[in-house]
Amino acid sequence: MKASVGDRIVTAAGVVGGAVRDGVVVECPHGDGSPPFRVRWSDTGEETLVFPGPDSLVQPADEAGTAGDDARPARAVVWQVQVALVESAGSTTAEAVLVAGPAEHADVGALRAVGHARKDPHDAEVPVIGDEVAAGRALRRLADALLGQAESDIAAATGHEGHVHT
Repeated sequence: MKASVGDRIVTAAGVVGGAVRDGVVVECPHGDGSPPFRVRWSDTGEETLVFPGPDSLVQPADEAGTAGDDARPARAVVWQVQVALVESAGSTTAEAVLVAGPAEHADVGALRAVGHARKDPHDAEVPVIGDEVAAGRALRRLADALLGQAESDIAAATGHEGHVHT
């Protein structure tokens, strides 16, 4: 990963539920643009030395549309999905809920989906398999509901029917 002064860096949280951070590269000690970089974080104004990992993205200043102190911060939003599982007598039910979404779309934060799995009577009892199948089905339905919401939002914003290709 290479960077230049003025480039924007976005780093995902190292923990579930942690904040996504963005900042501007203010110094590149190595002439070839290799790490580490000194970054001024947009949320605190603090400058730190950053050794970016696979959870980081560098956006060149020319792609950001502007550079340095005048750069508009990258938009960083955290969405969380909670999956609850209930297993009884060889049948598993999963409920997936989008518990946090963008503030401008309160209806998205209310999305829920359910998935079911049932063990064949001849198969061995392996609860984790039922969990995986039920959760996978619930998450797939939640994704479909979220894409449906996006299509509705496109139609509302443009006045034309929206269709999201997957």
